[in-house]
Amino acid sequence: MNYSETCEYLYHQIPMFERQGSAGYKAGLDNTLALDEHLKHPHQSYATIHIAGTNGKGSCSHTIAAILQQCGYRVGLYTSPHLVDFRERIRVNGVPVSEEYVVDFIEKERGFFEPLHPSFFEITTAMAFQYFKDMDIDIAVVEVGLGGRLDCTNIISPILSVITNISFDHMQFLGNTLEKIAAEKAGIIKKGIPVVIGEANEQTRPVFEQKADEVGAPVIFAEDTPEVVSAYTNPGGGMHYSTKLMGDIDGDLGGIYQQKNMNTVLVVVRELSKLGYIYLSEDTEKYPRGNSEIREAVGHVAEKTGLMGRWQTIQTAPLVVCDTGHNVGGWQYVSQQLGQMRYRQLHIVFGMVGDKDVDAVLLLLPRHAKYYFTKADNERALDESQLLSMAAKHGCEGVSYPNVKEAYLAAMSAATSEDMIFVGGSSYVVGDFLKYCR
Repeated sequence: MNYSETCEYLYHQIPMFERQGSAGYKAGLDNTLALDEHLKHPHQSYATIHIAGTNGKGSCSHTIAAILQQCGYRVGLYTSPHLVDFRERIRVNGVPVSEEYVVDFIEKERGFFEPLHPSFFEITTAMAFQYFKDMDIDIAVVEVGLGGRLDCTNIISPILSVITNISFDHMQFLGNTLEKIAAEKAGIIKKGIPVVIGEANEQTRPVFEQKADEVGAPVIFAEDTPEVVSAYTNPGGGMHYSTKLMGDIDGDLGGIYQQKNMNTVLVVVRELSKLGYIYLSEDTEKYPRGNSEIREAVGHVAEKTGLMGRWQTIQTAPLVVCDTGHNVGGWQYVSQQLGQMRYRQLHIVFGMVGDKDVDAVLLLLPRHAKYYFTKADNERALDESQLLSMAAKHGCEGVSYPNVKEAYLAAMSAATSEDMIFVGGSSYVVGDFLKYCR
């Protein structure tokens, strides 16, 4: 098989949650442990940082990887889903795994794994862990796929665990209360390993405290000792932060939600310095700018790691922005930021997958926008006509289009140079959009 054929095999012959939903989800670690045994435990060859949470995992993972990379480490980065190309999921120092490696791994190992009937994510995780070993990395930043306790990344023994936040998502697998969801994500907390909790509330904090106490893990709540004092959106894009340790610092990732993510990241950096992985200068008078590696990395995360789709500006006049926020937690920030933007008319190209809490997200959408309802090229995508009907009940008016390209072109045709076009609602909508923009 060539690379294209290998991707088709992975997407369509192997159960894949991202395309099929529950039919592609496999709970439990049996297959993962069998693959790990077969490959001789490659993840034991390097240090790891494990990152879970409902929202912010991707931004935090990529920023932490960029910082470690700038500090001189050879860094593996494993994230999901991909937006344009499968290879985005597996990177070393920002460079995606090669097409040849993907093809060779599947050809070499399919004789072993096919009888196991593994999921797409189980195979991909095994591939990532083996690739990082083959590439002789120093440390890997590993993002949880779904949940934590039963996620197949949860076989690693990290130097540090991170849980960004908890909100309602994937309730059919993780539970229908914040406490239940937190308990699943707390499953990555391991004996004696420090864990940073980015955000917590009265429902989730006791869950994390209890789990950490059970396994003897030091727990650090980032909101208790915040590093970010304030933040605002830079006129040219990205965010400006005022911080305790770093002073003023500029980040290239856009979106007002990045203030929470940056606070989590800087608390993680503080913990990594205690573990001896990062040097921090606390003498801000002698070194007023200081910590140049961290400053450089935070300012160029997308460039160094290839991150896309986080309040990403595609063009101006009209302003075109896409964002992968796809659940209630994400849209609470996206809607707020859309309300802060200046434009003559707001156009929103919008689609969702059917297994999300669609009505709850629709309640958050701005009513004054013109909508272009669509669906991504994904089996889980909600039919655009059904989405149109549901949105109308919430006062969101628009027209439906069968695919993202047609919806976007219709928005571009209607927009003036003083308008704004936002593309989102689903990571897969953003992925289809970015493929078209290539």
